[in-house]
Amino acid sequence: MSFTSQDSATKQTQGDAITPEDVGASGKVASSVTAQYATMLGDDALILAQRLGWWISRAPEMEEDIALGNIALDLVGHARFLYTYAGTATGKTEDDLAYFRNEEEFRSAAIVEQENGDFGQTIARQLIVSYYMYGLYTALVNSSDSMIASIASKAVKELQYHVDHSNQWVLRLGLGTDESKRRMQAGLEYMWPYVDELFEDLPIHHEVATAGIGVLPSSLRDEFDTRMSAVLDHAELGVPDVAQAMSGHRTGRFSEYRSYILGEMQFLARQHPGATW
Repeated sequence: MSFTSQDSATKQTQGDAITPEDVGASGKVASSVTAQYATMLGDDALILAQRLGWWISRAPEMEEDIALGNIALDLVGHARFLYTYAGTATGKTEDDLAYFRNEEEFRSAAIVEQENGDFGQTIARQLIVSYYMYGLYTALVNSSDSMIASIASKAVKELQYHVDHSNQWVLRLGLGTDESKRRMQAGLEYMWPYVDELFEDLPIHHEVATAGIGVLPSSLRDEFDTRMSAVLDHAELGVPDVAQAMSGHRTGRFSEYRSYILGEMQFLARQHPGATW
């Protein structure tokens, strides 16, 4: 994976192997454990998309408004696929899972909920999560569940772009001015305490790994560390040596930010349930 990227405004459109509607119409029903797993993956994608959407009209340049908007839309797409498939086990729709669950029912990782902060802080989060998701979905292409494998096959093409976009900005900030370097390093220091939780093996992970549906997050850590060290070295930045935050967000505990994120995201759907336009 290169440390440079195509221009953000010239992102290539990938051919979609499936659509969310195809998932719903496929007739394939997720098992209970697969539904739980897919919902958790969807939660990460949706919450991060909501955070990134804030930057539209606020990014440091117009091209970056478009780039971060594209990434957010990719993530919303991933969430739609995963929620639609998860819903086949319970009869719920993607909208039910996105808009009508409370904060304690979400299983998103703490890092995707963290504040945007300045641009360096957002890019630090994006770098970490993009590398994590790229490694995860690359592994899920080989899932024994054909629908999970199909969703992963589509997502991994988009995540390649997310990684390249993050790399480009980390290099630009790390090798830029003293101030840009300081802010990029500060962003990494802020986000790094939430890295370990991404690779924590929970009972749900053991279940899906045993069945060949998913993978143990811990199995992805070595490659993540190798790739992360390489890009940070190239950008003349350091891997933070900081204490890790308390985990548990995927099991019901949630950060102080989640309720605010959901309050903003779910307001319209809850005030006007069933509304269309």
